[in-house]
Formats: sequence, C-alpha cells, structure tokens
Amino acid sequence: MKLWLPVAALVVALLVVAPSWLNGYYLNLLYITVLYVGLAYGWNIISGYAGYFSFGQIAFFGIGAYATGLIVVNLKWYWLLAALSGGVIACALSIPMGYVMLRLRGPFFAMGMFGLAQTSRVVITAIPATGGGSGLFLPPASDLRSIFYWTLAITVCAIALTAWIDRSAFGLRLQALREDEQVAGTLGINVTLEKMYAFALSALIPGLLGGGYAWFLTYIEPDAVFSPRLDLQSVVMAILGGVGTVWGPLVGGVLMTQIAEALWAKFPQVYLMIFGGLLVVLLIVLPRGIVPALVQRMRRTT
Repeated sequence: MKLWLPVAALVVALLVVAPSWLNGYYLNLLYITVLYVGLAYGWNIISGYAGYFSFGQIAFFGIGAYATGLIVVNLKWYWLLAALSGGVIACALSIPMGYVMLRLRGPFFAMGMFGLAQTSRVVITAIPATGGGSGLFLPPASDLRSIFYWTLAITVCAIALTAWIDRSAFGLRLQALREDEQVAGTLGINVTLEKMYAFALSALIPGLLGGGYAWFLTYIEPDAVFSPRLDLQSVVMAILGGVGTVWGPLVGGVLMTQIAEALWAKFPQVYLMIFGGLLVVLLIVLPRGIVPALVQRMRRTT
C-alpha cells in the first residue's frame, strides 16, 4: 500500500473528529478552507485536465445554492436532500450550457464563461421566487458541523474523482484534448462527448458545495453566491498548487487560505496588498505550481 493512502485516511479521520473540539471561529475557518479546496478541484477538472480555462464555474455554485434554497423554502425538504438536488440541477443545466460554451477556445471560452456566470446571476435575480436583489431567507442552520461534514464529503469525493481521472483512460483523453484537440479527434476520441463529461463533472462539484453554502449563510443573495471573488480565489488556489495535478488544488487551497487568514489577523489594513505581492512572488518562483516543483525536485534527488 502506498504511503499516501494511510496518510490521507488519517487526515480525513482528524477532520471528521475536529468539529467536536474546535470552537466556532476555527470551525468556520476549517469549513471555508475545505469549501475553497472543493471549488478548486471542480475548476481543475475542466481547466487543469481538459485545458478549458474557465472564469465562470461560480455560475454552478450559485445555481446550486439558489436551487437548494428554493427547494427548502417551497417544498420544505430536509437541507441535505435539497443540497443534493441543487447539485444535480446545476449539473443538468450545465449540459446545454456546455454544449454552447465548449465551442469556444482559449480566452474566448474564459470570457464566455465569465459572461455566462453574470448572465446566470441576472436571470436568477429576475425570478420573483428568488427574492430578486433582496435575497432569499432560509431557516437558520442549527448546527455548523453537519454543513462542514457535507462540504468535507463533497471535497473528499472530488479529490478521489480527480485521482481516478489522473490514472484513467478518461483522464488521458482529456489531456489529449488539452494538448491538441484536432489531433485527439483524429485518434478516434469523441471530442464533444469527452468535453461534455468534464464540463458536467466540473459543474456538479460546485453545485453540491453551493447547496451547503446556502444553508451555511441561511440567507442567499446574488453577490454572495455569484461572487467573482470566490471564483478567482479558487482559480488562483489551483494554479498556485499546480493545475492538472491530483494534489495541487489541495496544497494551494490550504496554503492560500491559511496565509490569507494569518495576514488578515496581523495586518487588517494592508493584508490584501501583502497577500497579492506574496502571491506574485510565489508564482514567479514556481510558475508551474508547488506540487509539480516538489515532484521535479524529488525526482532529481532520487
């Protein structure tokens, strides 16, 4: 058995028991960390493996959040079932969206996805049932621990899914698309179908996470769940850790969240400037990300 398997199992076990001895602040920080890591993994599937650099995966996060909220408020479903349904709805809506958007490539796809996220925000705001710009109120969450466990489960599944993609024929086909889509098509790969699979999976993960986030906030409004900041942070986390890798989003997400929190506590007035400068330095020193740099260094020493 490889070393990382028992280590990963130990880390998951510690995270499972952590809510029983963490206070509210640290449990909230742990939840936000796991949430960002999960979002980074969702982005990594379509952008890291398939090579479609996206600035709009937050659209599915917002759709999942609003779908969950509407189901809880109108149908009175238990929030876990509502969150699961919200993720499925986001994934289902990603199919026609992806069919249109995946016709674009490069910066046109990135800009198109950003526009799609903002369009989704406007459309949902225009629906009377969502409360428009005033937002949607949910029943107050009784226990943050259950929301944390939901988010942890989705993130662990996202990591396991990424590990499978990295070693599977499906992952090899996605990487072939990333390198040269036209050549991949001549090799017998169904380019459209493979892209759609990757796009749907990259929508399902943030959709499921958005449902838990809606219950965490207990109040949903467009700026909170369609925030470009959330999208940008998850993108930067994946890039910092290493795109197209199994552990890159985890390393980048944990490191970036903890550094940002520490800087905010020490330098609340200028922490964004310090953090931005530090991030630029890290990306200059490690242009391919932390995980690829570590792997390359380990190979040189062996």
